[in-house]
Amino acid sequence: MAAKPLITVLGSLNMDLVSYVPHHPQPGETLTSSRFAVSPGGKGANQAVACAKLSRNSNNPATATAHVRMLGAVGDDTYGAQLRENLEHHGVDVSGVVSPAGLKTGVAIIIVDEPTGQNRIVLSPEANHSLLASQFGSPPSLGSPLPDLLIMQLEIPLPTVLAALRLARENRVSVLLNLAPAQELPAEAYEGLAHLVVNETEAAILGGVAESDLDTKEGLDSVGRTFLGRGVQNVIITLGGRGVYCINADGAKGLVPAEKAKVVDTTAAGDTFVGRYALEVVSGGFDMAEAVRKANRAAAKTVERLGAQDSIPWRDEL
Repeated sequence: MAAKPLITVLGSLNMDLVSYVPHHPQPGETLTSSRFAVSPGGKGANQAVACAKLSRNSNNPATATAHVRMLGAVGDDTYGAQLRENLEHHGVDVSGVVSPAGLKTGVAIIIVDEPTGQNRIVLSPEANHSLLASQFGSPPSLGSPLPDLLIMQLEIPLPTVLAALRLARENRVSVLLNLAPAQELPAEAYEGLAHLVVNETEAAILGGVAESDLDTKEGLDSVGRTFLGRGVQNVIITLGGRGVYCINADGAKGLVPAEKAKVVDTTAAGDTFVGRYALEVVSGGFDMAEAVRKANRAAAKTVERLGAQDSIPWRDEL
């Protein structure tokens, strides 16, 4: 039997403190929330859980189609222990999650507008920022064996992401980079990048255009070609209710319509998309448009539920 592919996620682990409100507060306004929740989160951890849950049926680890490993940092505290336990519960290997002494676990304060499901987030990185570029100078730092796909975001220090990116390139490890939250990257970061996933705001910032330019097919084609020109092989731009635009170096491109969903909470929708897309990348016979369609379907299920990792569906729920 062929070995299952290995997906490694290098990124953030946070505890989410979530308040649900009738509308986002205005400057100086105090609101009373309708409910409050504490749940595991962080873009890195969310994407690892998405890969793990979407790779198998609920309550049946034997059906998993991929191994998932998490690299990151939490505090030596209660939140850190809870984050580790939750990852393990969903089948994620946490042997690469460290707990530096004296540091706190990262926290995300999330305010969800109940009528629309849209959220606003304030992030306190804490232990996440203890991950240093110097720690990613040799292949063992990416784990053994090397992954078939490395997934990263930008909630850990940018120099660390760039160091891991260089290391992956030197060792021929494909990388999926989710440029969230948006930060300017040096030109060499894009060279040979297998998969770039951004939302329309991030695409506009990093593509050097106005967000309104992405309202047309011509504008999307233009910014997509900009990223291809920098060396990216597959460019994915999520557009919310409009769907997802995709273009690749082989000449394929298109706008995949959004799935219909009753939006309750958009938290972790993008991370679910990344997780489902990543599973298609490592499954063999990758087809960009089909990967986007499946990722859309998974994300649509997520926005119909409250929370972050708890809202991510299992494979048999799709």
